[in-house]
Amino acid sequence: MQTTELRVAKIGNSRGVRIPAEVLRRYAFGDTAVMIESVDGILLRPKQQTDAKLSWTDTAKAMAAAAEDWSDWDAAAADGLDDIPWKTANAAKKRGGYKTKPTQSQRRRS
Repeated sequence: MQTTELRVAKIGNSRGVRIPAEVLRRYAFGDTAVMIESVDGILLRPKQQTDAKLSWTDTAKAMAAAAEDWSDWDAAAADGLDDIPWKTANAAKKRGGYKTKPTQSQRRRS
């Protein structure tokens, strides 16, 4: 996700911002935008895409183009957990095995 600072300009008695042409093309804005107000801020959407979703291809392209910071993952990968031998198959044997309740058919036989 990219942050862009926009200048608020006076337009008559109102105020407005100019949205870069590339952003308008990328999100397929036409002549009308839908504004959604929330506690977090304002969201602008193209009117014709209020219910449309990105395709998997578009989503993958957007993710590949994003310059994300993955440095936190490097710290998690260096925690040493990969070096610990995991022996889940032997865990049940060391504890004497897992005990289960007999099924109805097993109880009838005995």
